[in-house]
Amino acid sequence: MKDPNNFIAARLASLRTERNVSARDMSLTIGQSASYINSIESGKNLPSITGLYYICDYFGIEPKDFFDSGVGHPALQAEIIRELEKLSKENMELVLNLVKALAK
Repeated sequence: MKDPNNFIAARLASLRTERNVSARDMSLTIGQSASYINSIESGKNLPSITGLYYICDYFGIEPKDFFDSGVGHPALQAEIIRELEKLSKENMELVLNLVKALAK
């Protein structure tokens, strides 16, 4: 089993860096002390379950997406899915064909 401290620290750092936000700003935005995110990323602490939900909410993702390291850009993927849900079946099929063509 992977070390949860290392996985959580690395995943959080990756997501935060992708969003281009400082650890301090993120900490304060989610209502924590200025050093909260840094303490998680350094491996000194783990977030509580509630803290993890705040972190996921900040990124606009579900906890399952946080723990799925196979999803490289979970916030972007979640946004795409939210937008796809607004489309008709026919338009979804058009998007699917486009994605398949781009993936070749």
